[in-house]
Amino acid sequence: MQSLINTQVQPFKAHAFHNGKFIEVTEKDLHGKWSVLIFMPAAFTFNCPTEIEDAADNYAEFEKAGAEVYIVTTDTHFSHKVWHETSPAVGKAKFPLVGDPTHTLTNAFGVHIPEEGLALRGTFILNPEGIIKTMEVHDNAIARDVKETLRKLKAAQYVAAHPNEVCPAKWKEGEATLTPSLDLVGKI
Repeated sequence: MQSLINTQVQPFKAHAFHNGKFIEVTEKDLHGKWSVLIFMPAAFTFNCPTEIEDAADNYAEFEKAGAEVYIVTTDTHFSHKVWHETSPAVGKAKFPLVGDPTHTLTNAFGVHIPEEGLALRGTFILNPEGIIKTMEVHDNAIARDVKETLRKLKAAQYVAAHPNEVCPAKWKEGEATLTPSLDLVGKI
């Protein structure tokens, strides 16, 4: 499989439930600010509400970092409305819950499971130009920790603003970075 890193998000149009309304979301909405797309298998499942609640509990940090969060499942925006109204965890979401019943997004981001019609758990961070800077895809039985997504977002933002530096392992905002040079080779 070819990596999506540093590729442009492809044109799409989807519907979402967001703050009590149905809205349309397109690739144009992912331009002009950092975007975090969090793919989940389906609404009304077990791990998904725990991840949405984690994202909701940390949403202010994403906003502070100038990023929008989009939750994407293979359900419709109608399902997301009911899910938001009936699940206390999902009801905390202040970000768009995007429906992908045609599997356009799950296929474009390489997380579609054809034999199930569901999505793998995939997390993608896009820069304000709509370029994919990070991706993580794993088994649906393993829920994510959004604090790690926030760390990756801040690292991607840092290296975008400081193109001659890199963020080392476990880097957190405010910590030292590295400036690649011949002098560092074999010294770390």
